[in-house]
Amino acid sequence: MMDIGDDQHIQYLREALLEAAKCVPTPTAFCVGCLLVARYPSITEPPVVLATGYSRELPGNTHAEANALAKARDISPEQLSDMFPSAEHKPSIDDVLTHTDVYTTLEPCSVRTSGLAPCADALVTAKVPRCFIGVGEPDDFVQCEGAQKLKVAGCQVVWVKGLEEECLAAARRGHQT
Repeated sequence: MMDIGDDQHIQYLREALLEAAKCVPTPTAFCVGCLLVARYPSITEPPVVLATGYSRELPGNTHAEANALAKARDISPEQLSDMFPSAEHKPSIDDVLTHTDVYTTLEPCSVRTSGLAPCADALVTAKVPRCFIGVGEPDDFVQCEGAQKLKVAGCQVVWVKGLEEECLAAARRGHQT
């Protein structure tokens, strides 16, 4: 399988950190950033940033991964065709998501205290093949098993090395120390 290399993974995670920096901090939730990067119709295609998201970006106590997925689902069929000109047929967002890597600064949640659907479940439903994670979710609020949920569903989980401290600091911005 052709891959884009460690440097590019770090770069995409740095872009996710820029998304996390847009979050309005709150002491009861993490600040997380996410990028969805597609290579469609095949892994040999150049990567395209499909959508970005950050915590609380959209109304309703929303999380980064869910926001990025919602924004991706808002892309019109015409826009998708323009983004992926080598596709033989007009791509659907569901098809593109099955060729999309997720870059997230914090492990996708497996439990929501708000009662909303966990991000790990949304990523499983979208059938994303890989999730690159900056740092595991600390047990500040809940016991997170997002990475395990993704693995069980067949999504490859990659722990990106080198930005753990930055990702954790971004997540806890606005928290009491």
